[in-house]
Amino acid sequence: MSPPLATPLPTRRSLDALLRPRSVAVVGASTRAGTIGAEIVRNLVEAGFGGPVYPIHPTARSIHSLRCWPRLVDVPDTIDLAVVSVPRDGVLAVVDDAIAKKVGALVVVTAGFAETGAAGAALQDELVRRTRKAGIRVVGPNCLGVLSTEPGVRLNATFAPTFPPRGPIACSSQSGAVGVAVLDHARAVGLGIHQFVSVGNKADVSGNDLLEQWEHDPDARVLLLYLESFGNPRRFAAIARRVSRDKPIVVVKSGRTPAGASAASSHTGNLAGADAAVEALLTQAGVVRTTTIEEMFATAALLATQPVPRGNRVAIVTNAGGPGIMATDACAGRGLVLARLSPDTDAALRAFLPPEASLRNPVDMIASAPAPSYERALAAVLADPGVDAVIAVFVPPVVTAARDVAKAVVAASRGADKPVLACLMGAFGVAEASALLRAQGVPVYSFPEAPAVALAHAVRYGVLRARPTGAEPALAVDPQRARVAIGRHLAAEPTWLPPDAVAEVLGAYGVRVPRATLAHSADEAAEAASKIAGPCAVKLVSASIAHKSDVGGVVLDVRGPDAARAAFAAIAARLEARGLAAAMDGVLVQEQVAAGVETIVGVTEDPTFGPLIAVGLGGVAVEVWRDVSFRLVPVRDVDASEMIGELRGAPLLDGLRGAPGVDRAALADVILRISRLRADVPEIVELDLNPLLPAPGGPGLIAVDARICVRVAPPADRVTR
Repeated sequence: MSPPLATPLPTRRSLDALLRPRSVAVVGASTRAGTIGAEIVRNLVEAGFGGPVYPIHPTARSIHSLRCWPRLVDVPDTIDLAVVSVPRDGVLAVVDDAIAKKVGALVVVTAGFAETGAAGAALQDELVRRTRKAGIRVVGPNCLGVLSTEPGVRLNATFAPTFPPRGPIACSSQSGAVGVAVLDHARAVGLGIHQFVSVGNKADVSGNDLLEQWEHDPDARVLLLYLESFGNPRRFAAIARRVSRDKPIVVVKSGRTPAGASAASSHTGNLAGADAAVEALLTQAGVVRTTTIEEMFATAALLATQPVPRGNRVAIVTNAGGPGIMATDACAGRGLVLARLSPDTDAALRAFLPPEASLRNPVDMIASAPAPSYERALAAVLADPGVDAVIAVFVPPVVTAARDVAKAVVAASRGADKPVLACLMGAFGVAEASALLRAQGVPVYSFPEAPAVALAHAVRYGVLRARPTGAEPALAVDPQRARVAIGRHLAAEPTWLPPDAVAEVLGAYGVRVPRATLAHSADEAAEAASKIAGPCAVKLVSASIAHKSDVGGVVLDVRGPDAARAAFAAIAARLEARGLAAAMDGVLVQEQVAAGVETIVGVTEDPTFGPLIAVGLGGVAVEVWRDVSFRLVPVRDVDASEMIGELRGAPLLDGLRGAPGVDRAALADVILRISRLRADVPEIVELDLNPLLPAPGGPGLIAVDARICVRVAPPADRVTR
């Protein structure tokens, strides 16, 4: 796809012609049933669009009993929205007519643009150039269309076969095919849609524009996005971080396979797969990411109807032991915990449940439990201060009607400040009961795993929403000193800085490194070692060898000049044996830091998202354990703390079983300083501090090994939508 045009971006308010049009024209309307042009006209009529519809056809007199017009310019009335379904080569002529007619917005369902190659991309660029100059907003091209269930609008400007029920969900899909599935699934599970936009190629209107539009729309309470790519990730992060404070944003982002990491030379670059940047972006933005469309809707059904859970403690109430165990396992697998019920709750349950019932969580009331028992049991566990959410699981026996249980669940949940989810298994009376629950705002699922998945995502949203906004703290740094240090090494191709320049750059940003001397001969190594009182580390210096330990380029516990001389010779001999003698630029003789928990902080460049910063457990096995967390640069103090907490090995940092740990505040400080360094100095392509160790005598950390790769910074990216 060719680069987006750097035309000034229209304002959010200009989307009204798209989402709340007072009149719609369909250019390419057809008299042949089953064609896209015919289906769009039919959908507009059958949905009950609140304004006039103008089919545009060169010769037909009428379509679906609506008078036809040869061209847009022939319509005597104002047109807010025009849906374009003509062959690709005729689209620009329609655009010119739309400009002449002063149409407010276009939905171009026609395919064959940037998704097909250079010629289509050039045509798309021209479409955007003309419409932006005229102030016309465009959805598409190559899209399914736009839909709104809002009373008074009732717009179905799509060729999808399904018009969903009205509801609080606003949804955008980058894929038309996925959009069809989304609308079908919404109707099937009874989840109401407020507005739906298939953005297609996102030539103009993007998910970012829609988030800003829905931010101010009180009828859009939960926002769903199916994404295949990000046009402007950093704009998305800024918008989503703000919007998600008030409205949940649930995303399915396709494309999780790793790519491009093999080209990286640093540990951080090798750890940053294709999906790491996406995870970092969505986490920073407070967005909930689901794996599938089904998960997305299961989560949306909960967030649209129930309170956001205050924690992850779950109570399960059931009439069947097996499904209760299944629900328990599903909760545990998603990071939820079974609440420990209080003595008061135990007493309340014991007062009416039979002796055969199990009062421990999950509460198994046994198969004969009548509907009133569900209401009383749910009320009891909802009143327990140690419970954050409740899942009611019901398998219809002969003696209890599913409809009666549904009424009991609704009664118990009414007015509760904790979420209640229902799982109705089987078929006997379940469809009617499920419809009753949904109508009363209780999400209902067919199997125990689904409510656990939805609840886990809702808990995640609650955590993201409740976290402090954070800030980039003021740091004593010297950007000019860092720029001078790298200036003489800059070139068009990436270049690794020599050790003295690395130390200078890090020193400018308050990151400590051990005292060290560059030696080009065995004698120089001996002299350098003589000036260090304790043990030394002798390390290979090479512009072309990325990982010194892989070639035997590190000798530790070197004591005195003679040992340093021998270490130099040993490294040189190992390289020569591998045919790498010419790659040796010298050695670094460095004061050795005592062993401890090793961590890594690094920066790498993602071609789409820009610089990423990572923290993890470090050392030579960092790429084996792959225990790292990423964020987009710049990070805030809350981001740095979260990154550390996300590590699987975080307990090691706190001193496992009495062993020395790592000062988390000091590690967060290093993250913030390296983030600031990369934000200030865009010439940095890759950076590794690995390992970071506790500084001798404390406090703080010291970068025992550090590498920085630089190149001439490319021009700033143009703003995209």
